[in-house]
Amino acid sequence: MIEFIDVSKTYTNGVKAIKKLNIQIQQGEFVYVVRASGAGKSTFIKMIYREEKVTEGKIFIDGQAISAIKNKKIPLFRRKIGVVFQDYKLIPTLTVYENVAFALEVIEEIPANIRRKVMDELELVKLKHKARFLPSELSGGEQQRVSIARSIVNRPKILIADEPTGNLDPNTTWEIMEILEEINNSGTTIVMATHNQEIVNTIKRRVITFEEGSIVRDQLRGGYDLENKYR
Repeated sequence: MIEFIDVSKTYTNGVKAIKKLNIQIQQGEFVYVVRASGAGKSTFIKMIYREEKVTEGKIFIDGQAISAIKNKKIPLFRRKIGVVFQDYKLIPTLTVYENVAFALEVIEEIPANIRRKVMDELELVKLKHKARFLPSELSGGEQQRVSIARSIVNRPKILIADEPTGNLDPNTTWEIMEILEEINNSGTTIVMATHNQEIVNTIKRRVITFEEGSIVRDQLRGGYDLENKYR
């Protein structure tokens, strides 16, 4: 599903963010990407959805070599991938319904299908009753749930979650994780960057630890492993 082969990324300022990375993530996996800021995990995440390009090596997503994709074809490629950000990125002038529907409108979905798909996802995130609300009328957790609904309304094969609970209180954090687990159980591959040690240590999944642009630990059903470094 996701494969990096000898991938390196060096920025124009000379910073080597990723160094000769080789990794595979299979369809249906739930993977945490952890470690401190500057370790390379954000670059790794961005390369999956072609926000950043490789300097060397190859990346395959669902069998497609994404380094060979022309810029005008990137929006089509990204239909395979949903992305959830820490800061929600909702359009403030659109309602909950309209924010989710927008993701289908830009790919020219048949209008007759839009309402059904949007309401299905709002039901999943338990916000069907707030379809006509504006983002400003929602809590932070509710806004993140709208963001999740928008990211999966096109049924992508991969969901990238970049610090999705970073701005949320503990109770809301666990609500978001329940939704992500349900999405994963439906077959969607999830790659989640996080600093939240409690999540990683409680909901056991594969853990990939970055340090200075390299993977120093890749463990099935691992923990955050802050104390026993990379054991």
